[in-house]
Amino acid sequence: MKLISAKPTSDFQLELMYENGELREFDMRPFLTSKPWNKVSNLVVFMQVKVFYNTIVWPGGIDIAPETLFLDSKPIAIKD
Repeated sequence: MKLISAKPTSDFQLELMYENGELREFDMRPFLTSKPWNKVSNLVVFMQVKVFYNTIVWPGGIDIAPETLFLDSKPIAIKD
């Protein structure tokens, strides 16, 4: 499934929107103490996330496998 957007939140969550309209929430907090994700534990850096090649990426080429994003995220209701 193609990822089309990722919205970071101030509590290190990512709201992920997929091309089929599914909205999912991914919690980055468990990753932030491990390399290389500890480099995005600064909120200013975390907020710079971008969608790139069906996954997310931060400055410095830090990313997460698309499968991990989908499988470890949970569906959330679409906000009006």
